[in-house]
Amino acid sequence: MLNALGLLKERRFLPIFTTQFLGAFNDNLFKTSMVLFATYQVYNDPKLESNFNALATGLAILPFFFLSALSGQLADTTDKARIIRIVKSAEILIMLIGAAGLMIARSGQSTLGIVLMLVAVLCLGVHSTFFGPIKYAILPQHLKDDEVLGGTGLVEAGTYLAILLGTVVAGWISIEAASILVLVIAVIGWFAGRQVPPAPRLGPELTVSFNPFTSSWRLISATMHIPRLFMAICAISFFWTIGAILIITFPPLVKNLLTADKEVASLVIAIFSIGVAIGSVIINTMLRGEISAKFGPPSVIAMGVMVIVFSLVSRTWTPAADGHLYSITEFIAQPRAILVIGSLTAIAITGGMFVVPLYAFLTTTVTKDQTARTVAANNVVNSGAMVVGAIIVIALTAVGVTPQDMMFLVAAMCVVSAWLAQQLHKLCD
Repeated sequence: MLNALGLLKERRFLPIFTTQFLGAFNDNLFKTSMVLFATYQVYNDPKLESNFNALATGLAILPFFFLSALSGQLADTTDKARIIRIVKSAEILIMLIGAAGLMIARSGQSTLGIVLMLVAVLCLGVHSTFFGPIKYAILPQHLKDDEVLGGTGLVEAGTYLAILLGTVVAGWISIEAASILVLVIAVIGWFAGRQVPPAPRLGPELTVSFNPFTSSWRLISATMHIPRLFMAICAISFFWTIGAILIITFPPLVKNLLTADKEVASLVIAIFSIGVAIGSVIINTMLRGEISAKFGPPSVIAMGVMVIVFSLVSRTWTPAADGHLYSITEFIAQPRAILVIGSLTAIAITGGMFVVPLYAFLTTTVTKDQTARTVAANNVVNSGAMVVGAIIVIALTAVGVTPQDMMFLVAAMCVVSAWLAQQLHKLCD
């Protein structure tokens, strides 16, 4: 078997990896730049800032609900490389709109600028919806069977590293530099996308349904009746319910319980991105190319244990003086900082070890002409699961549950995830 990192030397893998990496980087660079700009320069009201961030998040997820079925059908009935070229061309136009919004808002016309930025976010959601199924579905078409897991792991690791870099860079450059950089990266991504080898339709030609409601229902129904796929999608979706709770809970926990500033919150994001990437590589090494859920239950149980450890450690944290938030250097200097950082890293690594093999199941359980629709069905269910996670946080917060107590819910949900992974493993024995 070709070593997973060796795939980066292959034209059948490197262009799609590069295209995905640049797309994820650019997406997060723009969104983070926009959120930071709106929070620190446009608005000066916590409620307005929160509403803007919620609206931006909702607009980014909305296309997955309505267009995932269509994107999966198109990917399975059309040359995937051709769709990539169309999508990457659209990204240049989207970033032109987004960059214009940033600069117009910067000039003082905040209403028009905000509208253009939110239009760009919605369009980026559409961009991701159509590109998402392809980045996984194209791998079995270009890679050998024993290379698919390694390729999937590299794509996942690269995606999280791109998210990390995009988020960090956005916090360190000016809004003018961000407006230029998103356009430059979009153009480079367009060139990379043109290098992806052809991936033509393999199965019979499909009759594409453009009705988003009926096509989504048919897509999910056609996928979820397969026991292995049903269990894999349930496990992935439940995991992302957990992920949504963590994503929403950690920022206020870092600010209000660990009493740390936004640079420390960025450090937490970096830890998660790097940890998931490490977990992706570790699980590929442990499985040696075998697509199996056998390490899923212990991985997610370990994740639950580390979530509890983090909750317990955070409760013994020495808060900063009133009116002061710890800087990164002050935060790291705290006696329990190593335990906090270590537990967070372990949560991310074990989470990556759990979820990556499940994505490999999606692309290898069905025939190669059905992979894109399978990933699209998973995206629809995952999007719904993340919304459920957000609703859970809102509801529990409303009744007085604190972020540190929310960690115990996450730990309990990890047990359910372990059970789902165990059922999947049994189905594949």
